[in-house]
Amino acid sequence: MNTIDTTSLSKAIETRDADGVLAWYADDATLTVVDHDHPPATPLVLSGTEAIGAYYRDVCGRNINHEVRDMVSTADALAYTQHCRYPDGTAVVCASVATTRDGRINNQTAVQAWDS
Repeated sequence: MNTIDTTSLSKAIETRDADGVLAWYADDATLTVVDHDHPPATPLVLSGTEAIGAYYRDVCGRNINHEVRDMVSTADALAYTQHCRYPDGTAVVCASVATTRDGRINNQTAVQAWDS
């Protein structure tokens, strides 16, 4: 039974280390993102580490401050909030829940809310 190293995952997110974040995903993982541009009826669904990696390289390549809060992990699940701020002050909050398998994320849903 493997659990996620929450300290290491948090550090990768907060330092905008796309490869470090991606290392926590199973090869066949799915990431579903729901936000203003991707409502529940048509969410952004990314399958596999190639697609998920491209998403994180884009996000981590932006000049955004990331702070992970409220992270909890069990043998087969993970949840956390991520509080982000752009240099212009725009804030984003993301709530993520995931199932894990063998210490890796295999199915994650992230819901994001942005300042207008």
